[in-house]
Amino acid sequence: MAIDERRGGSLSGLTEQEAKEFHSIFMTSFILFTAIAVVAHILVWMWRPWLPGPNGYASLDGIHDAVNYATAGGVTDAVSFVKSLLA
Repeated sequence: MAIDERRGGSLSGLTEQEAKEFHSIFMTSFILFTAIAVVAHILVWMWRPWLPGPNGYASLDGIHDAVNYATAGGVTDAVSFVKSLLA
């Protein structure tokens, strides 16, 4: 495989200016992605920490209430209520 000497002789085939431009776009995208990931992790941690507190995973007890509400007809009652408001 011959290296094109007219393009600066780099292994990537990019000129110095093209390599700098690519690096700039790559770094900007990486920093933006990392910032979004950090914000998402902070929001999820605020919603439900993935390390248990002193009471363990007691905060999951609310799920039982939601399941009981859904299976006891609460969901259909809520749908009926919303339909009555829209009518």
